[in-house]
Amino acid sequence: MNIWIVGGSSGIGLELVKRWLMQGHRVVASARGAERSEALEALHNVYEPQLLRLDLDVTRSDKTEEACRRAWDAFGGLDLWFYNAGAYEPMRAEAWELSHFERMAQINYLGAVRLMTHLLPYFERQGHGRWVFNGSLASYFGLPYGGGYSAPKAALMNLAESIQPELLAKNIKLQTINHGFVKTRLTDKNDFDMPELMAVETAAEKIAEALEGPYRFETHFPPKLSFFLRMLRVLPYGIALALTRRMLK
Repeated sequence: MNIWIVGGSSGIGLELVKRWLMQGHRVVASARGAERSEALEALHNVYEPQLLRLDLDVTRSDKTEEACRRAWDAFGGLDLWFYNAGAYEPMRAEAWELSHFERMAQINYLGAVRLMTHLLPYFERQGHGRWVFNGSLASYFGLPYGGGYSAPKAALMNLAESIQPELLAKNIKLQTINHGFVKTRLTDKNDFDMPELMAVETAAEKIAEALEGPYRFETHFPPKLSFFLRMLRVLPYGIALALTRRMLK
């Protein structure tokens, strides 16, 4: 299988790259510094015929079209495109920074839009494929201090819901992954207890299992946090917001 993972130089993305290479898949791993990544270089030394490292800044509209062409041509087409790029900055209202809001919107949402508009014609001509958007349980309901992150993740989820019927009619299966807290450089920024915090290896394994199993639109984990946030989404706002106010510090 030919796979392009955007956001593949660290965290969950890097773990998935390792897993897919070990399984014999051909992988294009993208990130802003993919070609300078020591972790990807080490993998390239072992799996050179299977791995292409591709520098890509998803905020650059002038670079995405060429990146899509290179990723597509690397191994003669793509079976799976996995959008895993993400940015996160927790902010209290008194410390809001417009640049942080803009960066999270660019990477967590608009980057996927930029790439998919260029990729769709390739997949249409091929006649099949699978797209995966790595979202977040934070897309279910906005929580204190995390709105700059959860809002574009919610937009990504809404976009996926909107385009899934059209893509499926073209034999392109779109899947979403909504997971909770994973121990990465992003969650290291948090100064609060993170329920059901997972290791990157655990999260990557659950994602891989979801992709290897029967097709379903959404995969969400871990169960307790998923249930709580889904409950917030369906409760009346008066109750839901009273609950989230208790999270203020």
